[in-house]
Order: sequence, then C-alpha cells, then structure tokens
Amino acid sequence: MHPTLRSVARAGAVAAIAGGAVLLASSPAAAHVTVTPTVTTADSYTVLTVSVPHGCDGSATTKVAIQIPDLINSVTPTINQGWTVEKVMATLDPPVTDSHGNELTERVAEIVYTAKTPLPEGHRDVFELSLRLPDAAGETLIFPAIQTCEQGETAWAQVPADGQDSHELDYPAPSFVITADDGTAAGDEPADDAEPTELTTAGSTTSDGGSVVGWIGLILGLLGFTAGGLALQRTRKTT
Repeated sequence: MHPTLRSVARAGAVAAIAGGAVLLASSPAAAHVTVTPTVTTADSYTVLTVSVPHGCDGSATTKVAIQIPDLINSVTPTINQGWTVEKVMATLDPPVTDSHGNELTERVAEIVYTAKTPLPEGHRDVFELSLRLPDAAGETLIFPAIQTCEQGETAWAQVPADGQDSHELDYPAPSFVITADDGTAAGDEPADDAEPTELTTAGSTTSDGGSVVGWIGLILGLLGFTAGGLALQRTRKTT
C-alpha cells in the first residue's frame, strides 16, 4: 500500500476506535430511570413500570423513592421479593371525594422501595404501581425518583422547559402524557357484580344449538352402526 494511503487508513481506524470508546462511556448516562404505563387513557386504571437500569456511577442501588403527582391520590405498589416497600402518606386539606364516593383525608405522596440486598451496578430491576389516572387528558404526569446508592445518590427530577426535549437533560424525571378517551374499554376496572364469563371447552354444551348438534351426531352414529351390522349379515349369508 502507498505510504500516504496507509497513514490515512491508520488514522481512520484510530478515529473509529476513539468514537466507539466515547459511545461506550456515554451509554450508562443515556440509560435513565423511566416509567412505562400499560394504559395512558384519562380516567382509566393502569399499571406503571418504573425501571432502574444501573447504579450511581458504579455504586450499587440501596433505595428508590418514587414521588407521586398531586393529581393522584391512591396507589397500590406491587411487592418485589428483593425489596421492602413503604407508602409515604400526605394529608389532604381539604379532604376530597374519590370515584366511589369515599372521603379521603390523605393521599399517597411517595412509594419507597428499599433493597434487602443492594442492586449491583450493571443489573436492573423494575417496580410496578397500580393506580387510576386522573380525568385530565393532555396533562403530563411527572414521577421524580430519588435513587440512593451505597455511595451517593441520583435525583431523577429534572423537568424540561417549554420546547425542550427531555433527552437533553442529564437526569430527567420519569413522565408520560395522559391521552384522551377513545371509547375503548381498555384499562377499565372489572365490576364487582359482573356476570362470570362462560368458558367453552371441547365436548361441552353451551347452548341449545350445541344440544341439537349432539343429538344429530348420536343419531348418525346409530345409523352407521345399524348399516354396518346389516352389511355383516349379508356377508355371512353369501359365505
């Protein structure tokens, strides 16, 4: 290879390696604590998955405190076997009435998961919260999360300014937007007095139509058995 071409190729290889190193070094910072809802429809029930993808600058995670927006009063956290869970309550002044007509004097202000064994760097875990979304289509729900580690902590609490992309922030708060009701039943809570759904299995009779089909099959079977017997008798006489 010509010396000049060889120098250019060597320089290109060095640049590529350096670029890859930069990407690898920046990848942990890009992995934020996030919240993912199963349903975003206003006034619907949903399950939020809060994901913690890494520790604090290499240190293991010992606690994650998830702050709940003021528009939400009640939250049911899912038990995680590796963590203890606590509801932190706040007084409602004045009290409010929920969708079932009950008066609430306090709300869930924070859910705190504390690790039984610190979550090592390079490992992830998720926490699930069940709740009912407020009837506020277009509203952005923000769930600031404080990640405490064996050494230091990270406050995932930055909120983008108007027109700013959250990806431009170093430690954005987990959030999502409530969407308008599209008329589907997704996310509705099952009614307590709902009629049980009838399951149909092979061989079961679920309606009068099923009974008729069964009787027809039985009659056809008997006719086939009779025809087979007559044919056997004819064969014996011929023999």
